[in-house]
Amino acid sequence: MDIRTRLISTAEQLFDRHGFNATGMDRLTAGAGISSRTLYKHVGSKNGLIAAVLNERDRRFHRQVEKDSIDALFGALEAWSAQESARGCLFLRACQETGGDVPEIAEAMARHKQRLRDRIGQIVVAEIGRRDDELVETIQLLFEGATHMAAYRGITTVDVARRAAQRLADAARAS
Repeated sequence: MDIRTRLISTAEQLFDRHGFNATGMDRLTAGAGISSRTLYKHVGSKNGLIAAVLNERDRRFHRQVEKDSIDALFGALEAWSAQESARGCLFLRACQETGGDVPEIAEAMARHKQRLRDRIGQIVVAEIGRRDDELVETIQLLFEGATHMAAYRGITTVDVARRAAQRLADAARAS
């Protein structure tokens, strides 16, 4: 594993477990086994590192949710929560902890959320045979809510959201 990959992987684990503000540069360099000079050479700044972590997480997440049904989408969320963590959305946590005004972090979050919305939009068309922006918004709300509830209620909440989303899609198809 190259230095940048090791740094990003270590940083993601530390940020997810301890938060962005509580994870200092000393902890990051020690965890990755590199010097602070090497860290800055590869990512430029802590905000640059956060953005790199989010972009890598986005890539992995969207590879996992490349599904074509509501059932499979929520199944992917269950698997993601079991594998990665059930601590809520790392993108929203990054924006909250950094105040939401760090451009590279805000852009990473906006891009991630738009990609999720686009995926859900494709699933809605596949499930009901037409576009339905309100249904897309509602399913994304259920998906995001399940992501956060899993942090304190367990991943079984994902199944509740899945069933609700499927009922809404079934009703939209029937109307």
